[in-house]
Amino acid sequence: MPIPESQLETWTKQGSIQQSSTTYASIKAVLENQNAPFAGKISVYLQGSYGNHTNVYGVDSDVDIVCCYEDTFSHDLTAMNEAGQANFRQTHPKDATYRFSNFKADVTAQLEKVYGSDVSLGSKAIRIKANGARRNADVLPCISFRRYRQSSNGNDGNFNEGIYFIKSDGKGVNNFPVQHYDNCVAKHQATNHYFKRTVRIFKNIRNRLTAHEIIKPGSAPSYFVEGMLWNVPNELFAASYSATVRACLAWLKQADSTKLACANDLYWLIRENSDVCWNKADYDAFRAACQDLWDNWYE
Repeated sequence: MPIPESQLETWTKQGSIQQSSTTYASIKAVLENQNAPFAGKISVYLQGSYGNHTNVYGVDSDVDIVCCYEDTFSHDLTAMNEAGQANFRQTHPKDATYRFSNFKADVTAQLEKVYGSDVSLGSKAIRIKANGARRNADVLPCISFRRYRQSSNGNDGNFNEGIYFIKSDGKGVNNFPVQHYDNCVAKHQATNHYFKRTVRIFKNIRNRLTAHEIIKPGSAPSYFVEGMLWNVPNELFAASYSATVRACLAWLKQADSTKLACANDLYWLIRENSDVCWNKADYDAFRAACQDLWDNWYE
């Protein structure tokens, strides 16, 4: 039998945000301190489950914080024609002297002044260990990123703006968290506030599947679950949670997964060997396991 409506309704509830809010406020104040070497040149904001208001009960998610240096930017000119690229290089003839590596080092030092040995470096982010009322947090230092459009002449603002960072293995990654957030908000509003509730249902399903070792831990990150459901047509988010989950699963089963987009609508959702895309094996395993749990619900 399918998952009962009462269970689905329980799963729609947002988890606690008090500790995450306190943690974010503390770290944000440290980063925005007027004596920091990058003072006045950064933007700091939440991303992930807490930033997108899709956190669920029973899971102490890390607080994910973006710290973006806005006076330096990386860029992608591949969509521009040769004339546009020439104009860009004429406008920006020299590389920046304050680079990502400088900024990451300064952010690390700034956090260590306050949090000391609780600070450590991960492959992408700076980790701050939980202590007292403070939750685990990941601070992602990054610089601005510009993906120029084909119509850009290299001197205008015709680009998609995102973030760029370098992993510990030396690989550069760019992404678009602001567009992800904005598009999820728009989807939530367009579905009579069903979208984020449905995301929480699927995240609770994921947690159950992981706990029962049906899918691998970490194989269905929240970011990709949000992106998967963002593709489902608005009209399928219906008048009940049962109808919505049933419709979402049916639509995803017949959808061409290669045509699904990330919620930022600037990357494909399913691609191989990418830091910003879901690999097909993990996507297929998650979707199939969700369908099986729906068809064969057990307490």
